[in-house]
Amino acid sequence: MDDNKFTDLKKGVQEIIDLIGARNAQEANNKLVDVSEVLDELLDYSDDDEDLIEISKYQVLLNQLQQSILALNGQA
Repeated sequence: MDDNKFTDLKKGVQEIIDLIGARNAQEANNKLVDVSEVLDELLDYSDDDEDLIEISKYQVLLNQLQQSILALNGQA
């Protein structure tokens, strides 16, 4: 797997975290959808065990970020 894809994912996740920190739930959710689509595409085309493990870590992280966004929406 191209490490550049994981670098792009990492940057996308950091943008989501920054948007959550700025209490911008709508933009954070939009970015989460974009990053999730990239992650799904990687999952579709990957068969290397190490890549699948890395992808699963990002899936868990994105689920946690989604929960944070939902909590942020509840506070708005």
